[in-house]
Amino acid sequence: MNNNVSKNLTSILICILTAIVLSSAVFYYVNADKSAEKKYSEIVNLFKTDQVSEFELDLSTGAMVYKTFANPDAQEKYNVKSVTYFLEDIRESVNDYNEEHPDNQIVYNYKVSNSRNWIISLLPTLLIAVLLIVGGWFMVKRMTATMNNETNRSIGFGKVRTKSLSENGETKTFADVAGCDEEKDDLQEIVDFLKDPKKFTELGARIPKGVLLVGPPGTGKTLLAKAVAGEAVVPFLSISGSDFVEMYVGVGASRVRDLFNQAIKKSPAIVFIDEIDAVGRHRGAGAGNSNDEREQTLNQLLVEMDGFGTNSGVIVIAATNRPDVLDPALLRPGRFDRQITVNRPDAQGREDILKVHSRNKPLAPDVNLKEVAKSTMGFTGADLENLLNEAALLAARRHKHAISYAEIQDASTKVVMGAEKKSHKYSERAKKLTAYHEAGHAVASYYLEHHDPVQEISIIPRGLGAGGYTMYQPQEENYDSKNEMLDLLVSMLGGRVAEAISLDDISTGASNDLQRASQICRDMVSKYGMSDELGPVVYSDENNEVFLGRDYGHVNNYSEATSARIDAEIEKMMRHAYNMTEKILREHNDKLILIAETLLKNEKISGEEFESLMKTGALPNKEENNAVSENKDDSAENETTDNTDAENNDNEINNGAENEESEESES
Repeated sequence: MNNNVSKNLTSILICILTAIVLSSAVFYYVNADKSAEKKYSEIVNLFKTDQVSEFELDLSTGAMVYKTFANPDAQEKYNVKSVTYFLEDIRESVNDYNEEHPDNQIVYNYKVSNSRNWIISLLPTLLIAVLLIVGGWFMVKRMTATMNNETNRSIGFGKVRTKSLSENGETKTFADVAGCDEEKDDLQEIVDFLKDPKKFTELGARIPKGVLLVGPPGTGKTLLAKAVAGEAVVPFLSISGSDFVEMYVGVGASRVRDLFNQAIKKSPAIVFIDEIDAVGRHRGAGAGNSNDEREQTLNQLLVEMDGFGTNSGVIVIAATNRPDVLDPALLRPGRFDRQITVNRPDAQGREDILKVHSRNKPLAPDVNLKEVAKSTMGFTGADLENLLNEAALLAARRHKHAISYAEIQDASTKVVMGAEKKSHKYSERAKKLTAYHEAGHAVASYYLEHHDPVQEISIIPRGLGAGGYTMYQPQEENYDSKNEMLDLLVSMLGGRVAEAISLDDISTGASNDLQRASQICRDMVSKYGMSDELGPVVYSDENNEVFLGRDYGHVNNYSEATSARIDAEIEKMMRHAYNMTEKILREHNDKLILIAETLLKNEKISGEEFESLMKTGALPNKEENNAVSENKDDSAENETTDNTDAENNDNEINNGAENEESEESES
C-alpha cells in the first residue's frame, strides 16, 4: 500500500513539474517580442539614419512600438532593456531630425504603464498552467486506476467464479428428482457422510472423493448434484469445465487451485463440475502441441483431487455425457471413486417425472399419466418437462382451463416431428407419393410379428423437411432381438417398395429410411455379431463417436478381405429385407391402396382407424368419426392461423419431399 502511495506522489510531482515547464515555455512564447531577434545597434541605427517616423516607449517596461517612413502602415515592437541608455542614444538623432524637418517631425510618446498590467498579462499563462496541472492530475489518477484495475483483473483471472444455489434462490432435494431411484440410493451415502461423518470414520470407511455422473443429455445429472447439496444442507460450488480455460497461460490451473481453496474453507461442501469433458480429455490427444493450457489445467485438477485429505468434507461431483474421452488418470480410485450412470427413465420413471412436472399444471380428467409414460419411450426428464410445457401452451392457445389428453398427444407429436405445415401447398403427385410411402410403412409393419403397432399416420408436412410420418406405439422398452431388428428393416423399406409398386417410380423421400436401415444392418453384422456368415465376432469399436485426437491414427482391427465380407453381408441383409417387404405389399396391395386413398382424403389416420381399416376395410363409427375429425380440423386450423408467421419461415416441401417415420429405436 505504501509503495502504491509513493508511486502516486512521484507521478503527481512529475506531472506538476512538467506543467510548470510547459506553462513557462508558453509564457515566453506569447510574450516574447519577435523583433527581439534584431540587435540593439540595428534599432539605434534606424533612428540615426532617420528611418523611424513614429514610436511609443513604455518607460516602465521598456516595451516600444515604432513605425518607419518606408512602411508607415506596419507597426513593429521591440523590448528595450535599458530605457535610460536608449533615450540617451537616440535623443540627439531625434532632435536633429525634428529641427531639420519641422513639417515632418518624428512623432513620439512616452508612457508609464500601470503596475497591475504585468499581472494581467500573466493571467493567460497562469490559466494555461492551472489547466495543465488539473489535466495532469486527472490523467495520473486515471492511469493509476487503470493500472489497479488491470492488476485486479490479472489477479481476478486466477479466481474462479463459482455459482451457489443460494444465489439463484433455489434449493433442490431428492423429492424434486424422479425416475432415478437407484442413482439416489448411491448418492444417499454422500448425503449421510456430509451430515454425520463420524458414523463412517469410526468404522474406518473412506467416503468417495469424487462421484462422476454419466448419462445422455437431459437425464438429470445436474439436478441430482443440486439435490445432494440440498439434502445435506451444505455449500454447493458449481462451475462448468469450460470456465477453467482462458486466453491467458496458467489461468486454468490457478482457478483449479482457487476452487479447491474455497471448498476447503467452506467444508463440508460440494464442488460440482459440469461438462468435465471440456477440461478432462485424454492428455496427449491434441492435434497440435500436447503440452497445451488445457492439459496443464487437467494436471492441476489431478493434483488437487489427490491433495485434499481423506474425509476432508469436500466431495467433487462431475457430470459428462462423453465418458469415453476422459483421461484414465481422472477415473482411477482416489479421484473419481464412483461412477453413476444416469440412464433414460423407464415407464415407471417417466410416470414419476410427469407427476413432478405436473404439480403446478391443471390436468383434465381424461389425462392418464401412466398411459402418457408408456407412449413416450425414450424421452428423458428434460424431454418430458418440455412435453408438458408444450401441452400447456397448446391448452392456453385453445382457451382451455386444463390440459387434456389431446394437447399432450399433439405436443408429443410436435416435439418428435415438429410443427405442422398445413399452410404449405404441394402438387397432387407429391401428395399421392407421400400417401403411398407412408401407407407402405404402416401396411408392412402390420404383418410383422415383432413390430410395434401403428399409433398415427399423417401426410401433413412437418418440420425438418418431413412430408409425412408414421408413428408407432412402443410395446417394450428396447428392441434387442435379431427378429425385432429384421422386422424393423422391413418396415423401414416399406415406403420405398410402396412407391415402386404403386407408382412405378421411386423418390428421394426414402433416403433417411435407407440410411437408418443400412446402419442397423452394419450394427447387426459388425457390432452385435448377428451375422451367420461372419459369426459372433465384433468388428467395430463399442463407441461410434469420433474423438479426433485419440482416433486420428486409428485403423480397423480387421483386414480388407473381412471388410469386403462385411459389406457383402450388409447388402445381403438389405436385399432380403427388401424382398420380404415387396412380398408383403404385393400380397396385400388392396390394403395398401385403401390406406393411401384414405390418407389422401383425410390426411391423418389414427391407430384405431388404421386397425379398423385393416380388419374391416372401413373407418369405425364413420359419422361420429367425421364429426370428431371436423372439430379437430377446426382447432388445428386455429392453431395453424396463430402460427402462420412462424411456419412460413420453414423450408418448402419439394416434389417428393423427404418422408420420415418416427421410430422409437433407442431407449
